[in-house]
Amino acid sequence: MEAGEGAGGPAGPGGPGRPGVRFGCASFNQDSTSLALGTKTGYKLFSLTMVDKLDCIHESAEICDVYIVERLFSSSLVVVVSTSVPQSMNIYHFKKGTEICNYSYPNNILAVKLNRHRLVVCLEESIYIHNIKDMKLLKTLLNIPSNPSGLCALSTNHSNSYLAYPGSATVGEIVLYDANNMSTVTMIPAHDSPLAALCFNASATKLASASERGTVIRVFSIPEGLRLFEFRRGMKRYVNISSLSFSPDGHFLSASSNTETVHIFKLEEMGPSGDASWSAYVGKMFTAASSYLPAQVSGMMIQDRAFATVHLITSSQRNVCALTVIQKLPRLLVATADGQLFIYNVDPQDGGECVLAYKHRLFGADEDQDDADKEIDAESTMQACPSYAATAALPAAGPVAPTLTGYSEDGGAKNGDVIPEHELADGPVRLDDENEFPPINGCRDGSGVGQGRRS
Repeated sequence: MEAGEGAGGPAGPGGPGRPGVRFGCASFNQDSTSLALGTKTGYKLFSLTMVDKLDCIHESAEICDVYIVERLFSSSLVVVVSTSVPQSMNIYHFKKGTEICNYSYPNNILAVKLNRHRLVVCLEESIYIHNIKDMKLLKTLLNIPSNPSGLCALSTNHSNSYLAYPGSATVGEIVLYDANNMSTVTMIPAHDSPLAALCFNASATKLASASERGTVIRVFSIPEGLRLFEFRRGMKRYVNISSLSFSPDGHFLSASSNTETVHIFKLEEMGPSGDASWSAYVGKMFTAASSYLPAQVSGMMIQDRAFATVHLITSSQRNVCALTVIQKLPRLLVATADGQLFIYNVDPQDGGECVLAYKHRLFGADEDQDDADKEIDAESTMQACPSYAATAALPAAGPVAPTLTGYSEDGGAKNGDVIPEHELADGPVRLDDENEFPPINGCRDGSGVGQGRRS
């Protein structure tokens, strides 16, 4: 998210051990150009290019009771996890109608994060880091502090590939990990109470966090971990912050919770004249003095109120939010647990109360109907997975080729082509046509046993 990178779990009432839910999850892709929706009957992908029109670009009923669905930018690579087999992750090329591979893990999968270099799978007490180009398992972080919500954030800027996750189950410490070089960068003492939400900005130079109390949201510099901003969303009551999201330019930060209000904060460092604003000046002054001021004093000096707000029609609904640009104007997107998408206009100059531009219903009445034929068969025969080259050569809805590329024990490709290096360059990558990847050549599960199957 990274739009929608909040509490790490589903936006709806579903999750491991809760089969049969109507609406399991909602997630925005890395640049908020697409919305993925998991339901009892499968999953759907929507394009977010228009305000008044929501195009369903793909719908699948191959896997039921979906509680995790993540799309890689605008590519055809989709990762799906079902309550039926919560320890297994399925990776699809949805335009070809092909399952590329699947991985199994020792315990339930709580979150999956993607960028152009890494695929991260978070369990309650371990994190698996894969190379997205060939799905080779690069690193397993074992014995991490208990993380029952699967809270983690992965930067969309793959040049850095920073990973953030809780460093404690009792206080709000953040571990900043370099998923490219496989090393811990720093530990950030962010909050007094356990973490509830994490989010990187698009350039991976800032990290926002919120605790279980939900009264304070802090923004830190990356990779140094220095506190830059502190925003208070209110002190009257504790709330459960479900989602944090930076705007594409990194100047705004949205926070949604189980209340009816979504807050948008402005990360203001420069005034209209180009000089540092008074609040930014005071903030920097007290940041410099924080080494000798008591923590409760120095922290209180760096705070601000919401620049803009949204009042949702319903409250107590788990939701995921994203700040983005649609039709050249800034918008706030809120997908709620009852299956609605709200699009609000945001005034970047004056802020204030945001105006509702459009409301979309994400599914129809037929989602309530049971369909046993759509349930996955956990005992189905596992076969070798296709290579990227074999997958990309298929027609848009064609069958899997009869000869499938196997996998090697190190998780790399065997007798298959690899994704061209230029498609993994640091610059803009074209992922929205038939030349896009998914960049998977082989597959190997979390325990070292390759598992792939034909669609």
